[in-house]
Order: sequence, then structure tokens, then C-alpha cells
Amino acid sequence: MAKKFIYLVRHGDIGLGKDKRYIGQSDLSLSAQGMRQAVLLKAMFSKIPLDSVYCSDLRRAQQTADIIAAAHQITPVVRAELRELNMGDWDGELFSDIRTKYPEEFKKRGEDITNFRSPKGESFSDCAKRVIPAFESLVQSDETTILIIGHAGVNRVILCRILGMPLDNVFRLEQSYGCVNLICKEGFTYRLSYLNQRLCQDINLR
Repeated sequence: MAKKFIYLVRHGDIGLGKDKRYIGQSDLSLSAQGMRQAVLLKAMFSKIPLDSVYCSDLRRAQQTADIIAAAHQITPVVRAELRELNMGDWDGELFSDIRTKYPEEFKKRGEDITNFRSPKGESFSDCAKRVIPAFESLVQSDETTILIIGHAGVNRVILCRILGMPLDNVFRLEQSYGCVNLICKEGFTYRLSYLNQRLCQDINLR
């Protein structure tokens, strides 16, 4: 059975600085650094015969996808199911402010990251219910090599799935801006070839 190559990439930097914030479905654009990362990704992926490029409908993912896909004269396919985790009322808020304003809720999230929902938001379990079926529909196609531009939370959900890890471990998987993960699929078996590779590192593309 033919082997499939699924490149799972996080969008480029969005210029938030050092202060940690909850960023979910706020529709932010790439920063100047994020644009540079996308151009470097374009150069890297220009060497790979991509069949299709998929991305979420959030601007930062679409911008990254458009830049990379231009090297292949491919139009990225937008999938709303690949949107980042919905953080609800916490979206855009500083971690430190949420810890101060909502100490009990902040604690509960840490104790049950799989099922905790921020106000008007969704849990990682909720997120997985829309992301995983979309991911599986993409990899069941006849295409050999695909690129998915996702988000930190979405990518972690997918990686937990293919590694057989409970979502409780979601934050054990680092996903830096502009990072590349390579998933190989043969039959029903997934193998993670590399995780969170950054542009400053030399990687074996296959």
C-alpha cells in the first residue's frame, strides 16, 4: 500500500511578544516575523511535490498557506473545522490576568485540560470532535503528499491522535510558530517522522 506524507505546520508568528495570552479564534494576521517564516517555509516546501494544501479559515493560517502554496501554483483549500481551539471570553486575555480574575477556573483548567471549557469556549475534547474527522477525511484521499497549516492547539490534538496519547498530554507536545511535523501513513498505521522542527534546523524532508 502506498505511503502517505502529511506535513503538519503551525502558522507563522503573530507578534504577541513575551507576554503569554490565550489566543483562540481571534482572527489575527501574521507579524513581519511570521511573514519571514512563511517565506522560509515556501522555500523549503518548493522542494517537495505537494498534491494539496489545506488550512483553517483564520487569517494567520491562510496567509501562511497562500505563501507556501504559491511555489506550487496551488490554491489552498480552506477547512473551517481546522480552526484553533475556541477560548471564548478568555480569548486575547493574558494568562496572568485570568489567573488573578478567575483563580478557581484557572485551577480547574490545569486539573482537567481535556474537558475544561472557558466561558463561551470549547474544551480540547470538543475541539477534537471537529478536528479529527476533518483530518481523517483529508488523509483518506488518493493524494500522496499533503500539507496542512494549522494552529498550536489543533496540531497538538492531531498529534495526540496519531500517537495514541490521551488529550491530557496535549501540552507535552511543543508547537512553535512556523514549525513542521511530518506524519507518515501506511494502511491504517501512522508514524511520526519528526516533531516541531524549526526552520533554523536541518531536517530530512522525507
